[in-house]
Amino acid sequence: MQAATIKLFLPAGDATGIRTAEISNWTGKAIAGPRTEIDMLLKRPELDSPGVYLLIGSNESGDPHIYIGEAECVKNRLKQHKEKEFWVQVMAFISKDENLTKGHIKYLESELIKKALSVGKTTLENSQGGNAALPESDIADMEVFLSKLYQLLPVLGTDVFSETTRKKATVSNTLYCCKKGLEATGQRSAKGFLVFKDSQATVPETGSIPDNIKAARAKLIEKSVLIPSGEIFVFSCDYEFTSPSFASSIIRGGSSNGLVAWKNKDGKRLKDIEAD
Repeated sequence: MQAATIKLFLPAGDATGIRTAEISNWTGKAIAGPRTEIDMLLKRPELDSPGVYLLIGSNESGDPHIYIGEAECVKNRLKQHKEKEFWVQVMAFISKDENLTKGHIKYLESELIKKALSVGKTTLENSQGGNAALPESDIADMEVFLSKLYQLLPVLGTDVFSETTRKKATVSNTLYCCKKGLEATGQRSAKGFLVFKDSQATVPETGSIPDNIKAARAKLIEKSVLIPSGEIFVFSCDYEFTSPSFASSIIRGGSSNGLVAWKNKDGKRLKDIEAD
């Protein structure tokens, strides 16, 4: 992504309330807010415009769950979605120059759904958007619009469209977690700790395994992140955890101090590496 200057405005001065966001030299604009302020949000004149929007909440398992939609009048469509119970936040994206057509917003909706499915960080309330045939020049314009939209989403509070990418693995930044011949590799990441694809994890769990670790392992197995391979589990993809300890606990099947469990190739603990 290119460097960007983002302008955030808090109409009520509350960072958790209604927010608007713009990027320098971009024709788009974002409006976001909590469900508790939906009546105030619907008074925003920007939402009389065509655009795409996200309804953001959680499913019964506590995982991110979103609805991706488009409308020629975002305000009217949001009124209809009050009956949906799951969502607690809404984010809408419109064009300040009023040049978004029905075809444009259908294209944006479809691309957002494809992106969410490919990243895999959220479940979707709707998994299919309307396909729109656009001229090549319009597609190029919409791809620019999407790139700016993706830059704004984490600033507004959601990262479900952000792919977790590992830094180039080197001797200095690759760490190892081992247990009885099993080996997992990973590295520190922006949100905690990234375990690399093909890392190994134990199948047996300790008798004192914390409930949250046991539940998290079961969920990873259900989602096919951890897949059986003989007498062990193997990570089917890179997977980011909130901390080194959470990662090592999943790998070892019980409570684990990640600052001690993760070591570099020379056996130096993460705790000591970071102390230096």
